[in-house]
Amino acid sequence: MPGEEDGYNKNGEPKKFDPNFKGPIQKRGCTDIICCIFFLLAILGYLAVGIVAWSHGDPRKVIYPTDSMGQFCGQGVLEKKPFLFYFNIMKCASPMVLLEFQCPTPQLCVEQCPNRTMTLVTANAKSEDWKYYKGFCREDPGQKSVTQILKEKLCPAYLISSKQFLQRCFPTLGKKGETITVGDDENFDDGMGSIRHAKDLMPGMQNATIVMESRQVAMKIFEDYTKSWYWILICLLIAVVVSLIFIVLLRYLAGVMVWVMILMVIAVIAYGIVHCSIQYVNLKDTPAANITLQQLGFQPDFTVYLHIRQTWLAFIIILAIMELIIILLLIFLWNRIHIAVELMKEASRAVGYVMSSVFYPIFTFLLLTVVIAYWAITAVFLSTSSEPVYKIFNETDCPHARETCNPENYTLSDMKRDCPLSECLFAFYGGETAYHKYLIFFQFYNVFLFFWCANFVTALGQMTLAGAFASYYWAFKKPDDIPAFPLCAALGRSLRYHTGSLAFGSLLLAIVQVIRVLLEYLDHKLKAAENKFAKFLMCCLKCCFWCLEKFIKFLNRNAYIMVAIYGKNFCRSARDAFFLLMRNVVRVVVLDKVTDFILFLGKLLIVGLVGIFAFFFFSGHTDAFKGATPSLHYYWVPILTVLVGSYLIAHGFFSVYAMCVDTLFLCFCEDLERNDGSVERPFYMTAALNDILTKDLDDGAARSLASRDETIQLQTKQDNDV
Repeated sequence: MPGEEDGYNKNGEPKKFDPNFKGPIQKRGCTDIICCIFFLLAILGYLAVGIVAWSHGDPRKVIYPTDSMGQFCGQGVLEKKPFLFYFNIMKCASPMVLLEFQCPTPQLCVEQCPNRTMTLVTANAKSEDWKYYKGFCREDPGQKSVTQILKEKLCPAYLISSKQFLQRCFPTLGKKGETITVGDDENFDDGMGSIRHAKDLMPGMQNATIVMESRQVAMKIFEDYTKSWYWILICLLIAVVVSLIFIVLLRYLAGVMVWVMILMVIAVIAYGIVHCSIQYVNLKDTPAANITLQQLGFQPDFTVYLHIRQTWLAFIIILAIMELIIILLLIFLWNRIHIAVELMKEASRAVGYVMSSVFYPIFTFLLLTVVIAYWAITAVFLSTSSEPVYKIFNETDCPHARETCNPENYTLSDMKRDCPLSECLFAFYGGETAYHKYLIFFQFYNVFLFFWCANFVTALGQMTLAGAFASYYWAFKKPDDIPAFPLCAALGRSLRYHTGSLAFGSLLLAIVQVIRVLLEYLDHKLKAAENKFAKFLMCCLKCCFWCLEKFIKFLNRNAYIMVAIYGKNFCRSARDAFFLLMRNVVRVVVLDKVTDFILFLGKLLIVGLVGIFAFFFFSGHTDAFKGATPSLHYYWVPILTVLVGSYLIAHGFFSVYAMCVDTLFLCFCEDLERNDGSVERPFYMTAALNDILTKDLDDGAARSLASRDETIQLQTKQDNDV
């Protein structure tokens, strides 16, 4: 049976209408206290994990390379030796072995990578070359013979001209036709009396050219960011300004702006189709422009694809399909869009009375930035909190190969005596202590708390905005009954009374998201499996949990609105919201979702406008910006960055309107069930909102709304006269 806080008396009968009653959001107590306690304890545990990670971790392990003795290149006594050099790079099976510090060959920190190709034998014969060669030795060999030097592995058997990448020395490889070369030669002397092919430097690397080109692409992309970051920020600032202009115009010209947005989206996509068609026609007589994308294959330089006709044809088809879908939706939803426009007008009035809500997404963004930064820093420290592990490496058969060893006393150990030619070298970071055994659980806890905290911040924003807009709806005399600073009051209520409810809803969502991450991990591991049933089952599970996540997000959003209105616990609010929406499912589909579609078109419009500007600016296709356009390797890098950033910015600002519409809609449904429009139980909705959302009220109820508005206007006039 409903309680008194729901607007009913102890007998379950509706209370008489009180014109001084300012909505059901005033009376409330703490909800979901147990979950609140668990959340606070989880946060304390998260802080403890961070402290432990920061005390044990060392980010230098992922920033700087480590030599065979576990020392950081470019740090401490090796400050002037920032690059890692491999004695025999052919011992490394693949680039991944190099990056994971598990290459079975001595590794040495050097001042610079070798820029000459020579052998130990040839260098030892010339004093000038020998002086240069000794810079790549582990210690000064003195007067020892070449044979003794190689036996003790004091110096490498050969040097190859190299370039540094990720502070590691890689051979300078090139191509002559289809032949891999080192320097300008196809062969080199390995210092052991054998002539080797250049391709032998890359055992296990079947895609050597892709690796080299990918490295160049990564460096060029980084260089493009360093040249264009200033202009990228300006474009994102333009997106902020355009979004604010749209929000302000929606406040005062909602009806006009909605139709302008719809027409401009159609126009922008149509322009894209025309532009792509022009490019497609212009490439008609261009040599090699008629080859297919399949024939071209993967190219690290994406601008190559823009010189192929098939690329522009694909763009035309995609844009045409988008245009057709939007036009068909507009035709079939024409009447509903008219109603949704009126709903946007009502939402604009609510936003106008709570104008500070427009800037609330900035607060949410700052909180999410803190959560992401804490998670990233903790993850880095956890991943680097291992200890150096040393393994035995030997070029011949050894019973102790790959066993753990201690480099400090290895020369005197039995393992060295059994394998005289073996060495104890740094292999990787790990550990066998209790802390290291449970390190995987700390990493899982870090990921889980990241999802929980991120969802909590998002939920806090939703409940705060819902509380502010609910205070607008449940104010009988608008704007006189709207409390001062409704946004701050709603934020205070959410944190003071409903932290537990926010934690409960965000916990449910975090659990599903973590399961989805685990499924993605398992799917990645099973890609090589040939079991079709396992793949089918994994696909079904991923689909089910994706749907479950979407449903929980929808349920949580409406549950937070009900919590903001009535102050009930999460489960009861979720139940009430779900059944309330089910009783009004037709209105939900035809009004609420149509409004979401209109807001999505607004986001597309902002992205399209800023994207077109960024395209002409960075591509240099217009003379207006030629003097200011930075010289870039790939102009699509800043363009894609601007597009993604613009969408996130537009989504942040338009999410305020989306939350306002959802809150007003849910309040309307609740108002319609609580009240009947009579004098004893009049509606809180305005007559305009009633005209938008319902057509089935009787004439008496409609007259009641009109009479109520006249009474409010008369009372306001009398108050002003007094």
